[in-house]
Amino acid sequence: MTRPRARVTVFLSTLALALSATATPAIAASPPTLNRGQAAAGWLARQMTDGSHFTDTFDGVTYPDQGLTIDAIFAFAATGTASNYAARATTWLARPHILSNYIGNGTAESYAGATAKLLLAAEVRGVNPAAFGGVDLPARLASLLTPSGRYSDHSKYGDFSNAFSQSLAVIALSRRGGAPAAAVNFLASTECGDGGFPLYFAQTTCTSDPDATAMDVQALLAAGQRGPAERGLNWLASVQQSDGGFISSPGAAPNTNSTGLAGEAFASGGRFLRAIFARFFLVSVQIGCSGKTAHQGALAYDSTGFHQATAAVATAQGILGLADVGLARLSAQGAHPGDPHLACTS
Repeated sequence: MTRPRARVTVFLSTLALALSATATPAIAASPPTLNRGQAAAGWLARQMTDGSHFTDTFDGVTYPDQGLTIDAIFAFAATGTASNYAARATTWLARPHILSNYIGNGTAESYAGATAKLLLAAEVRGVNPAAFGGVDLPARLASLLTPSGRYSDHSKYGDFSNAFSQSLAVIALSRRGGAPAAAVNFLASTECGDGGFPLYFAQTTCTSDPDATAMDVQALLAAGQRGPAERGLNWLASVQQSDGGFISSPGAAPNTNSTGLAGEAFASGGRFLRAIFARFFLVSVQIGCSGKTAHQGALAYDSTGFHQATAAVATAQGILGLADVGLARLSAQGAHPGDPHLACTS
């Protein structure tokens, strides 16, 4: 997609605001901050149950939400904040029943995407993934690699692995010296004719998906596959909306989750103007000083405003787009404790 000249004015006029989201100065515990990413991370930390994890409620029953808890660990690392929350979250994830309910028991049940995501979280936190809650995560993931190069679930319920599973595995293993060539080649082979990537494999018609493409691009870059990654970035650029956001399906409104993923993919690939444009959308849906105090710093799912049911996931996934950091180089090293709040005059 060719960017209209008028959009250049938008980029330049918002550059100072957008760049302020990437700076991560040293902070004390729970300070006020003008940094949009840190304010979002502080809000997210305050939503955690017992300051250590997230839960989800379905049909009146509350379940642990390990996936969102890991997303928060990534968000805290990206902004250099809430290291105390991230440490508690890591300890919570290593509890035997929490761990086995997420990645499977390693015999009858093993889940590729969850295992890869947890492996990446351990790497980001700087803990030993080969002894995480008594589980060797790299070995478990290796056992799920099929001859085709696809990482697949081993489960009586079926195989629900997809582009996220594969890309998370490639990213995590690339950080450990290199993903298997078969896994990288399998991921590259899923490219659609338009340069994007599908969420689900073996479709009759290859349909590019912005979320899957953003994840796959990061994985392919981490694995040194610049060609397909660049084509993926080109496709992402072609579907970026006029407000900088991304839609998850045709006819839908731009949303924070998809935009955050695309923004970090652009940053990973050196498409910084595109990343700034995505950040412009993310800042536009952040609850500022005119919003309720309890909501300030959060990212709404879309332009309709704050909704409690969607804000935590949107904030966690949007933060990496605000912070301009991809998963391949994410690290909690040097992060500070505390849950910063948006600086507002009252």
